[in-house]
Amino acid sequence: MTRTDPAAPPAGPYPAPPLSAPSAGPYTTSPPPAGCTVRDLPALRDALCDRVPGWLRDRRWFAGKDTPLAAVTPVLAELVVEGPAALLLAVVRAGHDELYQLLVGVRDEPPPGLGDDVRIGRAELPGGRRPVLYEATGDAELMGRLLDRIARGDRVGVLRFEHGGGPLPTGLPGRAGTAEQSNSSVLYGDRALLKVLRRPTPGPSPELELLAALDRAGGVRAAAPLGWIRSAPGGPGGGTTLAILQEFVPSRGDGWQLAVEAARACVAGECETVAPLGGFAEEARALGRATARVHAALAAQLGSRAPSPAEAGTLVTALGDRLTEALRELPELGPFERPLRSVQRSLAEAVRRGDAPPVQRVHGDLHLGQALRAEDDWVLIDFEGEPGHSVGERRRPQPVLRDVAAMLRSFDYAAHHALAGLLGAPPGAQSPQDLRGTRLARRASAWAVHNRRAFCAGYAEAGGADPRRAPVLLRAFEADKAVYEAVYEARNRPEWLPIPLAAVRRLAHGRLPAG
Repeated sequence: MTRTDPAAPPAGPYPAPPLSAPSAGPYTTSPPPAGCTVRDLPALRDALCDRVPGWLRDRRWFAGKDTPLAAVTPVLAELVVEGPAALLLAVVRAGHDELYQLLVGVRDEPPPGLGDDVRIGRAELPGGRRPVLYEATGDAELMGRLLDRIARGDRVGVLRFEHGGGPLPTGLPGRAGTAEQSNSSVLYGDRALLKVLRRPTPGPSPELELLAALDRAGGVRAAAPLGWIRSAPGGPGGGTTLAILQEFVPSRGDGWQLAVEAARACVAGECETVAPLGGFAEEARALGRATARVHAALAAQLGSRAPSPAEAGTLVTALGDRLTEALRELPELGPFERPLRSVQRSLAEAVRRGDAPPVQRVHGDLHLGQALRAEDDWVLIDFEGEPGHSVGERRRPQPVLRDVAAMLRSFDYAAHHALAGLLGAPPGAQSPQDLRGTRLARRASAWAVHNRRAFCAGYAEAGGADPRRAPVLLRAFEADKAVYEAVYEARNRPEWLPIPLAAVRRLAHGRLPAG
């Protein structure tokens, strides 16, 4: 699709308002306001904290929807663009003592076409000005100005705008990404993507570390890091990465979208004459190869080693602790506790025998939605790790089988998502007497097994150890992931709970993870 971009905005910040202006007429006693400057920052910050609680609770990326949100407290706030169209970058503390980043536009009225849900409220500024505060990632001009800050390596208050050394495009308008994620993305044509970390955490950025390692390794398709925004060490929110500018990866879609489409065709019986289980297996195989290459590159750059006895023990203990917490929250897991504990004991025995797998840096939150199908290969994205875990946990070396197990679970999800779409009902809603539903469910399970096997085969082809040769370890990690999924669905989408519960049942009673 061809898109005509508006003229590029000025490269520098808007000029400060003049000290005086000619009178516009006999009844004018003061010049019209020329927009916001740093002098307005305290009032803007206070207005934002007053207005934002109700708005924040409805955001896709807000984690405390079950908690009343009466107030937020500011951690940092800087006016990164001044003028009639101003941009406020703020980090606030809210909910369960969590940090949230806001990119807030300040104008008399938001640009047309952004939607009513972007409006946060009006601020009361000196001189009777009442500009609107609004979510600004959809404001093409302001996002372009933000990109220019990174390209120039600017400093604004405690904020540091840095680039990775190469030339960056400037004067490009930004376009908000449409995917619903725990972060927000801004696209700059086909050149770059800015990932705005909505829930920033102090300390080194796991994603920046891993993207830089893949960039150094070469030979692995990845979204190279082009720049970033972070707060200065020692100040408010010190040393926190707030946004990452990455190379834009053109693609035909993400793995989830493509897999669900393929699974739907297979389950509906539209591809039986060509391939009984659909034509996605080659894609699954290629994705396995791409995953193995990423693991090999991370190991080469950041190291791979046998875990210490303490680390191996922590690995086993952590699985047990997570299961205990899940059982406390979700009674539906109760019937599977004994066999799940048995799975974990098998893992503990393997570790005691010295069969603990090597550990290294891994993706940490791998699933089909974290893979883009570029023209010539799969590209893994979003290396920040599992949301909700501390930076220390996300940077901790792990067995690569954790990533593999998570991807295998994702194939199962794609198949049953497709099944639910065909049945027009949530998973497990059909009665046992529904023969059509039973027949389609069997096809969905067969599709998942077929593609899980293809992924494992591709992983081995690219030099990784075939995951199916470590059934005890893989079963333990996949069971752990399925339990996590069950708790998530119970909290957020109870109608989808049957998908992970079916996997828990299968894994608890001895079915091998890859099929």
